[in-house]
Amino acid sequence: MNTARVRERVAASDPGLLRLAAGLRTVGAIALTLAVLGLLGASVPHLVAGAIAAMVATFAIREKQRAPQAVTLALGLPVAVASLSLGALLSSRVVAGDLFFVVLIFCAVYGRRFGDRGTALGLIGFQVYFVSLFVGATVSELPELYGVLGVAFLCSAAARFLLVPETPAGLLERLREAFRARLAQLVSAQLQLLDAGPEEIDEALSDVREGTARLHETALMIQGRLEEGTADAGAARLVQRRIADAEIAAERLGLLLLTARSAERADTLTLHLPGAPAPRARRMPGRDEAMGMVRRDLEALRLLVLSPVAAGTGTALSQVRNRLLGYREEENLPSAPPAVQDVFRGIGEAARAVLGLRIALDGPQDESDDSPATARSREELDAEDAVIDAGEDGSEAREELTGLNRPTTRAAVQVAVGSSLAIVGGEFLSSQRWYWAVLTCWIVFINTASTGEILVKGYRRLVGTVLGVLAGIVLAGAVGQHTWSAFALVLVLVFAMFYTAPLSYTLMSFFVTAALGLLYTLLHTYSLSVLVLRVEETALGAACGVIAAAFVLPVRTDRRTNELLVTVLERLAEVTETAVDQLSGGSPVELLDRARDLDQALADLRAATQPLTHPITPLRARRDTARYVVALLETCAYHARSLAATAELLPTHPSIAADPRLRRAGRRIGDNIAAIAAHVADEHSTAAVETGPSIASLLETEVPGTPRFGRVTDRVLRHLQRLDETLVGLARPLHVPVAAPKR
Repeated sequence: MNTARVRERVAASDPGLLRLAAGLRTVGAIALTLAVLGLLGASVPHLVAGAIAAMVATFAIREKQRAPQAVTLALGLPVAVASLSLGALLSSRVVAGDLFFVVLIFCAVYGRRFGDRGTALGLIGFQVYFVSLFVGATVSELPELYGVLGVAFLCSAAARFLLVPETPAGLLERLREAFRARLAQLVSAQLQLLDAGPEEIDEALSDVREGTARLHETALMIQGRLEEGTADAGAARLVQRRIADAEIAAERLGLLLLTARSAERADTLTLHLPGAPAPRARRMPGRDEAMGMVRRDLEALRLLVLSPVAAGTGTALSQVRNRLLGYREEENLPSAPPAVQDVFRGIGEAARAVLGLRIALDGPQDESDDSPATARSREELDAEDAVIDAGEDGSEAREELTGLNRPTTRAAVQVAVGSSLAIVGGEFLSSQRWYWAVLTCWIVFINTASTGEILVKGYRRLVGTVLGVLAGIVLAGAVGQHTWSAFALVLVLVFAMFYTAPLSYTLMSFFVTAALGLLYTLLHTYSLSVLVLRVEETALGAACGVIAAAFVLPVRTDRRTNELLVTVLERLAEVTETAVDQLSGGSPVELLDRARDLDQALADLRAATQPLTHPITPLRARRDTARYVVALLETCAYHARSLAATAELLPTHPSIAADPRLRRAGRRIGDNIAAIAAHVADEHSTAAVETGPSIASLLETEVPGTPRFGRVTDRVLRHLQRLDETLVGLARPLHVPVAAPKR
């Protein structure tokens, strides 16, 4: 039991074990390289060169398939040999060496436009040139250094393909397990929210908010690996559908629990706006006993998520599953206030999503103990599965930018200018170690697209470097000149660097600097002045990067976020309008891929707003506005995903019928999204957001005796209503005019 719980926590904290695998693979490559070179009697500088080359050859490869990885690794060796040779040849020619270094940096960054392989080869070329400077490579040493590179690349291949192998199918399987673990953690957080007292409610809500975000993150990771990790397109579509169902059902259940606690309909923003207070609980007649049943059923739902067997003949687990799925039918709902009955319905829908996920991931299940309600749920799932095929990917040709407008070209020019400044400034600080400033300037441009992002990344690197220098002093004093003890500590620090890299850039910089302190010790060049110089060069490199980003083809953070905001709004309009059209009786089209495109666009915007929301930003009002806008968009995305998921069920679900009146209800939403996008793209736009009667009132009919709408249509209307209200709320912080209701 304890082992299972540990595995669950590890799977949830590191989805797919990506960080663990990256750390082990890199450490394995370095350790194997050191072992082989040690047996061959290599000198300490060559051991250091081999260790760094093995690390670079391992982490530079980003392709997902094994064959392309092998090709890139094979191409990387001649690139590394050429880079090392030029580094040694130009070491005594200062001007020529500096000019070549700038050209190399430009080419390495420009190579990112050619995809993962171009990025990897550029990274290998730059880093190996850096290695030649770090170890002071000379022409006479080149034959031995060629051998060192060959050993490093072979050991990197052995670590990648033999010691810590990774297949797309295996990675996808681990991601699925991570999704289950995070889903179970979210249900646990919802249980804590249910039991939280007045003083604990905000902390409990924060846990639910974090669990929801982490579940969504894992769903996006699975989406990115489906094509390579699934045998056929139909299976990929099935997994995608079931993951989306489970994600939406879990988030909706959290909202229903908030509503049941407060006896008021919870605002979706509560789950998306950081720091938003939870609705306060109010007592309702008959609530306490019903909430006890809710608590029992949430625990049962968590058991269903984690259980290794979906159903077993005569087991208590199958009885629990039957009870939860029974809540999908009105006659099986316990007697309780309406808000609590909605929670039971939400638990039933979540149980159905878990059942569908189990069938999609594990195959057919034992049906001998099915209740009638469970059998009906299976029939619905089977009907949905029967119509799922590869479909279209929903992607459209994007207009490709050219010249200096292309991001890779702009970044290459910027980093070349910044590196030139870093070389000049670095030479003034140290004629031997000026390249540290260039390295920092190069790194702050990686995976950044605006001046603000570069500023924040440079700040984090500087903080990590200062702390790493302090740690390096302590570690260098501890190991002295014990070569293999120092290398052992370097391996530990390298593993920590790769394991923490996706979590904290500051931590990664800390571990890198601490490891470099040990390498300086091995090269007999360690001193306090050297480590202080590293801090100075790092600060200089970060400053040069910021200057280049600010004055050379600058992309202001506001411009970058506005472009991404328009993209998010376009994706939101696409998903919403297509879903409403399908729910109104239009032709079935691909929706889940479009919903994931919306999620990815929103993730890009969230990353781009980090400079605006960082704690060090002095503009508090802008920080709060950015957080509020992103939270509103996350709320919109949730309701759009829910509409898309419901529309996907329309062809097969017997209780869902198209309602032509919905098209009229969704028209205002589409117009409002277009108005906001037009105003963000052009602040002089005269477009305005329109308000008016509730969405539900737009469906009212003047024909006597015409039924109003059923429960499913009512749910769709609630999503449309919240989407409509949120868009009006989004107009205000973006200064979009709100027109008076039309009469």
